[in-house]
Amino acid sequence: MASARQITGPCQAWPKDSAFIREVLDRIGDKWTVLTISTLSAGSLRYSDLHASIPGISQRMLTQTLKHLERDGLITRTAYAEVPPRVEYELTKLGRSLIDAVMAMAGWAATHHSEIAGNRAASELTGVGRGKAAVSAPAG
Repeated sequence: MASARQITGPCQAWPKDSAFIREVLDRIGDKWTVLTISTLSAGSLRYSDLHASIPGISQRMLTQTLKHLERDGLITRTAYAEVPPRVEYELTKLGRSLIDAVMAMAGWAATHHSEIAGNRAASELTGVGRGKAAVSAPAG
């Protein structure tokens, strides 16, 4: 007779239809979201300054990230009727409530990047969860 399965973790307290919660976690845990929110934590920025402040992000990905963050109410987009046009992005109160969490994640990644890189290199040699058998030359 099989024993009852023990269910643990935060998911057990969520409603049966928790797809929306997973979607929100996917959005706020995305690397570009983390970097965008942490960059905007210092204050509002123009698009070009924001793009220059996040190494490796493409214009397309920054635009997409900003649209999603604005849709979710985490940032505001303010367009000024000037020549040339000026657009600034700023965290909302809801967006600012994420600063501690995203800064902690970014800080953790910066602190542990060397250790993770070493683990990845070791995994390439041994495989994940097992030692690779020594390869011997075929008998001739």
